[in-house]
Formats: sequence, C-alpha cells, structure tokens
Amino acid sequence: MLFDLDGTLVDPAGAITSGIRHALVAHGLSDPGEARVEALVGPPLQVGLRTIEGVTDENIDSIIATYRARYEEVGMDESRIYPGIVALLEALRSENIYVAVTTAKPVDIARLLLDRKGLTEHLDAIHGNAGEHGAMGSSKTHIVAEALSHASLDAKSSVVVGDRYYDLDAARENSVASIGVAWGFAQGDELSKADRQVDNVKELAQALLGERAASSIEIEASVMQEGAE
Repeated sequence: MLFDLDGTLVDPAGAITSGIRHALVAHGLSDPGEARVEALVGPPLQVGLRTIEGVTDENIDSIIATYRARYEEVGMDESRIYPGIVALLEALRSENIYVAVTTAKPVDIARLLLDRKGLTEHLDAIHGNAGEHGAMGSSKTHIVAEALSHASLDAKSSVVVGDRYYDLDAARENSVASIGVAWGFAQGDELSKADRQVDNVKELAQALLGERAASSIEIEASVMQEGAE
C-alpha cells in the first residue's frame, strides 16, 4: 500500500497554508487567501507557487526558505494524524502488508515529519522528491515508480491512496489501482479519477482489508482516543 502524506495520513491543520501565506507576505506579496493556497497542497512548492501572482524566478527560492523555516519551527507540531490512521497502519502491518509513503515533499522533510508524529515505525519505506525543486514537475509518477521498484512490488496487487489527482494520475501511469480519500485537499471533482473513493478511515480499512478483517479494527475507538490527545 502506497500512501500520500499531507491530506491522507496527516492533517496539516492549516500549517502548510498559513506558512505559505506568511512567506508570501514576508516578501511583500499580497496574501492570496486560504482557499487559493489550499489548491497548492499536493505538488512540489516550486510548481504550485509559480501560479501565484508576484512569485518569480528571482524570489521563489527565498519564499520557500521562509516557508520551510516556519514549517519546521511550528508547522510540524501543529500537524495532526488523522483519527483512525494509526490503527489502520497497524492492522495492515499485522497482515504483513507492505506500507510506504509516496509524497511530493522533499524526502528529508517527510522523514522529519513522520518521525515527529511517530508514524515512521508503522512504515516500511518513505519515498519523496530528492530535493526542493521537484525536477519532475508536479507529477508523482516517478515517486510511485521508485516505491514499486524499491520493494519489487507487483503493480497489479498494489494500491495508491491519496487525496489529490497527482496521486491518482501517478497510480494510473504505473498501472496501480487508486483510492481517493475525501478528507484531504481535493479540488472539485478530481477524486472522480480514482478507482474508488472513501469518505472516512473506516471505509478505507474496508477497501484495503475487506469487510471481515476491517471489522476487527477498532477504528471508532481510535477516533475517540486520537481526537482527545
């Protein structure tokens, strides 16, 4: 199973969008507003930021540096694991199902976030962009391909789980099935590209493990426990 990170496993809780808005304003640009910036969650920042008025080749690296500094200082701590996710990952691993993260984030930053949230121990591997610039553009095809190759996974028996069309396109281009999750940052009807859509983690558990196996996972209890932290 190949999972996207932000918007799928972890709720940034506004840390990404507020950090981007902070960085833009710090560089003398207009605040584009929360709704506009939410659309940037998914692809590498080097790609998404170029759609914002006033961002240029001359200032983009500095804007990203400002954003990264704020994100590491306060944003990671503000991020929350979605309720039920830990229980799901534990259940998948208990069934000897390979579990990896495939994110457009720079892989070093993804590892740091997963370590801080205590999720690394529930994963077999973490795959992301080698650097900040996202040399492959907004596509995550190479990241999913790397994950498949790294573990010699059979594409036909693998699944990509994500909240944006970048995840779904990467799955299709690697001949992998996809599941779109409704609790992330999907814009409009982009999840219609998924082979299957789910509205909550319990439905995701049923999709990945089957009704019988999923019924043994205390997803609802996990929701109550994690939500109280």
